Order: sequence, then structure tokens, then C-alpha cells
Amino acid sequence: MRLLLVDKRFPDEPEIERAVIDGAGDYEFYPVADDVPDDAWSKAVGIQTFRESKAVNAMAMAGKLKNCRIIVRGGVGFDNLDLQALGEMGIAVCNVPDYGTTEVADHAMALFLALRRGITTYNDALRKDPAAGWKYDAAPCVDRLRGRQFGIIGLGRIGTAAARRAQAFDMDVLFYDPEVPDGTDLATGFTRVASAEELVESVDAVSIHTPLTEATTRMVNADLLGRMRPGAVLVNTSRGPVIDLDALHAALKDGTLGGAGLDVFPVEPADPSHPLISAYMKREAWIDGRLVLSPHAAFFSDDGNNDLRRKCVETMVDYIGDGRLRNCVNREWLRTGAN
Repeated sequence: MRLLLVDKRFPDEPEIERAVIDGAGDYEFYPVADDVPDDAWSKAVGIQTFRESKAVNAMAMAGKLKNCRIIVRGGVGFDNLDLQALGEMGIAVCNVPDYGTTEVADHAMALFLALRRGITTYNDALRKDPAAGWKYDAAPCVDRLRGRQFGIIGLGRIGTAAARRAQAFDMDVLFYDPEVPDGTDLATGFTRVASAEELVESVDAVSIHTPLTEATTRMVNADLLGRMRPGAVLVNTSRGPVIDLDALHAALKDGTLGGAGLDVFPVEPADPSHPLISAYMKREAWIDGRLVLSPHAAFFSDDGNNDLRRKCVETMVDYIGDGRLRNCVNREWLRTGAN
């Protein structure tokens, strides 16, 4: 088998990947998709990608993937791949939904705690002037956690892990997810609500863990933000376009929302010309201590990265070698034998 990685984003040699293949095939890799020659696209039976799924999709639509049977997206999201068209070509599309579950859940809680316990505000103030910054009431979003309501949008693997962490802080957990089956609330002990509107009206914090779909794009808009409790905080470690950034800027500036922690953005890297990002960079008084940002890093740890690399290749090898297909996200359209 010939496997192709189109965007090598780790510094070392692909020993993890080669160990999985164990001499059963060739593993070819390139720094970016633009460097991949037509011959490599054509011969690849399995294709692995991290951030270049849009380029892989374009190559498929252009008829360049003549032998491909499987594409594995190294991550959870797969919104840049045309699942139906690829399935009809006989190409299975898979993701790796479990490589960074604990890291992302931890990161969501870290953003939440940075706001609710004022960690970044205190740290910055003390670094600037240890004497003048010695103020316990300087952080604007600090609040007790015990007995407060923590809301989850999207109770999948990561959402459930984040909910368990919130529960460990003695918070009451509510969730909205129309995709999970009846009885999930009974199995988890979390309270289910019928709509996103009901959720945000009922909680002191919202953490977003939903995939990016047509339905979830800008689902956190001006209307939803306007329904949140005074002083509530919002955390997003899922996908940037789930939040309307203009609406978030307005809700923070007029005081509708207490604070926000973002790891993902509609445009990445974050656009410094956007009014919200610009105000954050300038440390304008109205936003200082109320917005915590990180660079789409929630997934990251060395252990998580190694798991991701291994699981990507295992998924390809299992399917090509013995037909075992796991974490397939286009199964309903997949035509076997089309290639």
C-alpha cells in the first residue's frame, strides 16, 4: 500500500507512522499540499491530512486521486471535505475523534477558570507592578463556582469530558444536544434542555463543543448572546465560525456578556483588524480581563499529538488491509468498489 501525508506538521521523522505500517507499504510525506506532485496524488491508496483537507478535496474533485480508497483527517473536524462526493467516488472519509478529548476538555475548563478565578488578570497586573497590582478585586469575571450552572452545547466525547470536570467543581451541568439519544441525561446525571435558547437563559457559563455544520455556523449570534444571564461567560474550543464574532464583540462591549474564552476563530490566525481582537490587543479598558485567547491549541500535548499520528495511520492500514472501517463520517454515501 502507498500512503501519503500531504502536510507534515511534526519536526521529527515519521517513525510512529512507519511503525504502524511495519513494512507493509510505503509512507510518503510532504510539508504542504502544494508540494505534492501529481504522481504522488495518483498513486496514493490512503491519504492523511491535518490542516490541508480543503486541498485534498480539491484534488479529488479534479480527478487526481485515481487510486485513493480512504482519506483520514488528522483531527475531529471534517467540514472542508465533500463527504457525499467523496463517498460516491468510493473514498471513505474518517476522522480521529478521540486523540485529544481530555486535552480539549481540560483547555475549555482552563479558559473558564482563567476568567472565573481571574488568573490572567492577576498575573498581568503583578508582572506590571507587584505593589500596585496587589488587588484581589481587580479581575472583573471572578465568581464562586459551587452551585452555579454550567451549560454544554454539544454533549459528545469532549462535551461530556468537560461536563464531568465542571461537575467536579460542584457545578450543576445542563446540556443541549439534539443528536444524543433519549436517556443520556439519566445515564450522565446532567440536565437536558430542549433548545440552545433555554440553555443560555438557564446557566452562568456556556462551553461549546459542537461540530461545524450548516446548522451550527453562527448559531451563537446576537439573539442567543442577548438571552444569556448577566455576567455569564462563554467558552469556545470547538470551531470558530460557530460564534458570530461581531455579535460577541457587541455583547461584551455593551456588558450583555461578562467574559469569553476563545481557542478558535472564524479566521485563523485571529484577524487583528477585527474590532474585538483589536480591542484585546490594545488592552482597552472595557475588555481588559474579560477576554482570554489561545491559538487553536486546545488539542495539543506531546502525548496527544503522538496518539493522533498513530491513529491516523492505523485507520488507513486497517481499512486497506482488512476492510475494517472505523470513525467513518461518510458511510451513508460510500460506494465500495467505485475505484
